[in-house]
Amino acid sequence: MQYNSDSHTPVMGYLLWIFGFLGSHRFYYGKPITGTIWFFTLGLFFIGWIIDLFLIPSMDRAANMRYTTGRIDYNVAWILLTFLGVFGIHRMYQRKWITGILYLLTGGFFLLGVLYDFWTMNQQISTRNQIFHSSF
Repeated sequence: MQYNSDSHTPVMGYLLWIFGFLGSHRFYYGKPITGTIWFFTLGLFFIGWIIDLFLIPSMDRAANMRYTTGRIDYNVAWILLTFLGVFGIHRMYQRKWITGILYLLTGGFFLLGVLYDFWTMNQQISTRNQIFHSSF
């Protein structure tokens, strides 16, 4: 794996933290289980959400060491997923054209595909970036 401090950014983490009572910043930093818990409990009844304000720098460092950077930018993909996920634009950005079009026609596979992508987006991007690096 390649280390690059630009895979995730604190700015994006804090922007998603605004919606963090729904778990978005936790999903962004590769914490899908707690992201789901935050989603269903409104950020652990807003207490966990407030605490996360101070935990974002450490979550950012951990994500930067864990995920591979490359051609596909994590921040762009997460913005597209968060705001346009049901249209599949984030999948088209990753050059997954067929599933992107299917998401467009089915509302993100009836929102289940969007939920799957929230759980797996970082790994999807990291894998695509590794494939790109190994092909050159």
